[in-house]
Amino acid sequence: MLSVVAGITVLLAMAAFLGGYRINLTPSEPLGLWRIVPLDRPAAVDDLVFICPPETAGMREARSRGYLRSGLCRSGVAPLIKTIIAVAGQHVEIGAGVNVDGQLVPASGLALRDGKGRPLSPFPSGVVPRGQVFLHSPFAGSYDSRYFGPMPASGICGLAQQVLTYAL
Repeated sequence: MLSVVAGITVLLAMAAFLGGYRINLTPSEPLGLWRIVPLDRPAAVDDLVFICPPETAGMREARSRGYLRSGLCRSGVAPLIKTIIAVAGQHVEIGAGVNVDGQLVPASGLALRDGKGRPLSPFPSGVVPRGQVFLHSPFAGSYDSRYFGPMPASGICGLAQQVLTYAL
């Protein structure tokens, strides 16, 4: 009987995964069940997306520090859930907070150190390059474009839709 229940559980988990369902266990967005919804248009400001980080030195460093969880992205990490706050051609200025085209992004203050006291370096200000997006999460400890800079829009898996979540 136990093996039947285990088998059914595995089948349900596989069906959910193939259906785009994911569990978020990070505080950057509410904890719980989310769904990846296909994006059939260009990504835009205010889109909440699942995005796979590229395999770069900065992302390898972030993974070694424990900021990124293992997952099925090509880079070996789980997709991030972040809001797009700037797209190609927009100017991002990083100071005490983040300004996009001269407008302060709420809850965008910078941390000088992570939760373990290790130094964090902000990404230099500039214009978001073509084919890239600038990401943000209002969670104070979020590791986002404030630190790693713009990411390729080609890494977007789809829109992030809350299914059954719990905000801390």
